[in-house]
Amino acid sequence: MSKPDELLVDVATLVESEQSNQMSLTVVVGGALITGRLAPEAVWRQRVSEVLADSVRLREFSAVFTTPAREDGPPTHLHFHMARILQGTVGIPETGGMYRVSIADVSAWTMGDFSYSDH
Repeated sequence: MSKPDELLVDVATLVESEQSNQMSLTVVVGGALITGRLAPEAVWRQRVSEVLADSVRLREFSAVFTTPAREDGPPTHLHFHMARILQGTVGIPETGGMYRVSIADVSAWTMGDFSYSDH
């Protein structure tokens, strides 16, 4: 989207207000379908930092995610946790991942997450 969808920005703003991390959303970005729950950026950064800190090889990168999120202006990104990229009947990764998606790059979206079959 050349101009981010104002309704999607409003959804992201409500999530950023930390009133809920239970909003399920599915977006199309660059032809990929990403589905999962949104989290406030601060919560997302903290979790990414924890995962990296637990890794012997990636520990040094954890500090990058401990810097505070910018709070000036409306949100520019969606922060997914427990999310999957849907490819056919498979969700990648199987356990759910953490994705940061630019709102400006979302070409379509819908409330809720899509189910998939791994059979």
